[in-house]
Amino acid sequence: MPRPGLDRHYQRETTMLKRLAFAALLVLVTALPARADSDGLMTFKLLTPEAALALAQATLADCRERGFQVAVAVVDRSGILQVLLRDRFAGPHTVATARRKAWTAASFRTDTLIMAESTQAGEVQSGVRFVPGALMVGGGVPVESAGSMVAAVGVSGAPGGQADDDCARVGIESIQDLLEF
Repeated sequence: MPRPGLDRHYQRETTMLKRLAFAALLVLVTALPARADSDGLMTFKLLTPEAALALAQATLADCRERGFQVAVAVVDRSGILQVLLRDRFAGPHTVATARRKAWTAASFRTDTLIMAESTQAGEVQSGVRFVPGALMVGGGVPVESAGSMVAAVGVSGAPGGQADDDCARVGIESIQDLLEF
């Protein structure tokens, strides 16, 4: 004759054992690596601190030759600041502006002079102007090597985004031999 109390007890124990087995299996499966080979990894190039400094110095020197007092920021491919130089008479706003231009160029993987045009009001991409920290003003230029972005440079303080952009491009040209591999 079946006893109702024992049947319920047996069902609870069985349910608990099933849950425990499932939890153990879940822990085991998640603890194992997804793949044993390196296909799940990627490698990429970054500018060395020395190359980033050389880029910033060459950019600053070109702006000085043109008569501009500027700030120059170099960020890595993730937008993290590597170098920041400010000429002695560059305005206080140029530091943050140069960094934001470099970050924007790195983040969107395109130069900010193009972005200034393509994000105007009424354009399809106008909404990116509202991304916190982004600055759609010329002077932010990605630095590429072998088709891959390795850094970005931002310049602020020249009279207009085109002049900032021109200085940045001269700086990039000055380290071109370091970018080729």
